[in-house]
Formats: sequence, structure tokens, C-alpha cells
Amino acid sequence: MKIGVLALQGDFREHLVAAKSAGHAALTVRRPEELAEVDALILPGGESTTIAHLANTFNLMQPIRDRIKSGMPVYGSCAGMILLADRIIDGSDGQETFGGIDMTVRRNAFGRQVDSFESDLDFQGVNLHAVFIRAPWVEEVGATVEVLASVKTARGSHAVAVRQGRLLATSFHPELTGDLRVHRYFFDQVCTGAIK
Repeated sequence: MKIGVLALQGDFREHLVAAKSAGHAALTVRRPEELAEVDALILPGGESTTIAHLANTFNLMQPIRDRIKSGMPVYGSCAGMILLADRIIDGSDGQETFGGIDMTVRRNAFGRQVDSFESDLDFQGVNLHAVFIRAPWVEEVGATVEVLASVKTARGSHAVAVRQGRLLATSFHPELTGDLRVHRYFFDQVCTGAIK
């Protein structure tokens, strides 16, 4: 598969390495013509408002929305989760997303940069070590959204990995751990049947 990684801001290089390590062609996406060349897309961690602003600047916002609506598989980590959410709590004024997943996400839910942490969690029956950096969490999901992993906090249990059809989102950063299982889940399970 040709896996595109949105390379406007954030940790896109780590996702490129993960896709290549999993045996796929990995391409940076910064222009609509590059988006048109890929079979699936990864939205990296970074700063969600900056990525959305740059997506508008580089005329990628509507093309990505259109590809999502047409069924292109997309995986978003951290800021990428926010960008795939239909609704945001604590977003910047007028903050835009690509949308696609029927969920409400709270930005910076675990706190500021100094509150970043690592934790083990159950992802589809597999124990993963997860890195959370100024991470969001999912406040609410629609009926067709599958929760793949949750974490417990003082404020209750919160979804940190979800899937809706060909869209996958995690609030943590598997690209920073060297563990390819979340990426392989995306390539082998989410993308299955989507690539002609």
C-alpha cells in the first residue's frame, strides 16, 4: 500500500518510519496532488490547530474531508484524533477538523505538557505501552464507534482508542515506542477491503 503521512507539522517522520518498517511505501503529503497518490493517510501528533490552519493554507482541508467521505482509511494519533473528531471540547475559537468519527474529544484532557505520562493499556486484548503527550480523550461516542482502549483517571474511565469503519484514532503515540502493533492493526484490519 501507499501510505501517506500528513507532513505539515508534528511527528510525521516517526509515522513514516513505522509505515516503512511495516512493509509499506510511505509518502509525505503536503499538497492535494500528493494526497491523490495515496491509498491511506496517517494524521500525526502535533498541534491540532496549527495542522488545521496549515491544511487550509495548503488547500488540503476539503480534499482530505472528501477522501474521508469517499472511504479512504485514515489513522490519527493525538492531534490526529482531534482532527478526526466531529466535535471538540476546549478547542480554539473556530477550530476546524476533518471530521469523520462520530465522537466528542476533549483537547489536552490529561493536562499540559508537564502532565504527559506513559502507561500500559489493553488495546484489543493486547498489552501496549502507551505514551500520552498533552493528550486528548474521548468524552462521548456515537452508536457505530467502537472503543478499542480506555484508561482510568480520577475523573473516571475514558476512551483513548476508537474505530469507526475505516477511521482509527488514538490519543497516545505508538509511533514513539517502536511497537508497530497499532500501525499493523490499521494496515491489516482497518485498511482491509478499502484498497483496490
